[in-house]
Amino acid sequence: MGRHSELPIVGLAEYVSFPEWGITRLKAKIDTGARSSALHVENIKELPRNKVEFDVLLDRADRTRRVRVKTQVSRRARVRSSNGQYEERIFVTAKFEMGSIIQTIELSLVDRAQMRYRMLVGRTTLSGHALVDVSRRFILTKLRKKKKVAKVRAKG
Repeated sequence: MGRHSELPIVGLAEYVSFPEWGITRLKAKIDTGARSSALHVENIKELPRNKVEFDVLLDRADRTRRVRVKTQVSRRARVRSSNGQYEERIFVTAKFEMGSIIQTIELSLVDRAQMRYRMLVGRTTLSGHALVDVSRRFILTKLRKKKKVAKVRAKG
């Protein structure tokens, strides 16, 4: 068996966490067409000493569910977005977890308000760490099942 057979398989979408930021189970789209990973943030504020502060929305439906993050800027770079336009983006690094995959990654901060997923996991993050099965979702990070409440029938 080759080295690839030892890599975990991820689906088209998975849940990701940033434990140092207090973020767990954020829905992310796996995008092998994107080189870098990107996280939707709001209220970006650049701070002295090359730091940045921003809000991460945890839920598209409930905009009050958010986490304020303050971290170091790792770099700034021009990135070609999905619409083909170049834009200057701020990159940061963070401890990243997706099921059994735990690593420090670099990600760009971007406005993905119109997108379904709050994060894109790009091929740089995945390379050497996972194989992608685009026909499935939430393979590595299964959806939580809601507990069913048993109905009790009255005998009458």
